[in-house]
Amino acid sequence: MRILALETSAKSVSVAVTENGTLLAQAYQDRGLTHSVTLMPLLDGMLKTAGLTLDDMDIIAVAQGPGSFTGIRIGVSAAKGLAWAKALPCCGVSTLEAMAYGVTDFEGVVVGAMDARRQQVYNALFRTENGRVTRLCADRAVAMELVAEELAAMPEPKLIVGDGAVLLYDFLQKAGIGCRLASPLHRQQSAAGVALAAEHLAAQGLTCSAQELQPVYLRLSQAERERLARGLKITLD
Repeated sequence: MRILALETSAKSVSVAVTENGTLLAQAYQDRGLTHSVTLMPLLDGMLKTAGLTLDDMDIIAVAQGPGSFTGIRIGVSAAKGLAWAKALPCCGVSTLEAMAYGVTDFEGVVVGAMDARRQQVYNALFRTENGRVTRLCADRAVAMELVAEELAAMPEPKLIVGDGAVLLYDFLQKAGIGCRLASPLHRQQSAAGVALAAEHLAAQGLTCSAQELQPVYLRLSQAERERLARGLKITLD
């Protein structure tokens, strides 16, 4: 099973192709440039240099959130278009879960942390053991205090990943909770992790059509919050 994966949920952008757990090709950029400009050239260059085309793919996977609202929309829209063009199934992957698949050599609790602003982090907890990833809680947008309370009751080694890793690490250190940061190479979001997570989801039949693929934001956008604050409806009737 050959999977093409896209990751646009944060500042970095990446694409990757895996086949049965093996990484065949990947391209990564973290220059702060607009994903709508960088994603497709990055994808095109990777496929060309790897001697691959969309016709060689079985599934299109994408990090569907949480993360940057704009970034997620760009990635999901691109995945939908690619899948629709070739009538391929899609696999939407949690950004947080994909990061756990990037550190499966670690034994313990993987703590996904993305800066959600407003004194919160997008977070989920996973146990990694013998190369396997087990989800311990749903993706959520929560205060760091709640994450600290949960981790305090877990005796296993703890590894923090994500673009909010340093933010949460500093908070946990002040709270006296032992943990460590993933190395810079494995800390950020990566399409390779998206592809590996998608392989496990696809093996369970958890794919969807291009039409069914949707972003997952976990909370309302600023524009939606402002409309509600003014007593306006979020969507039109």
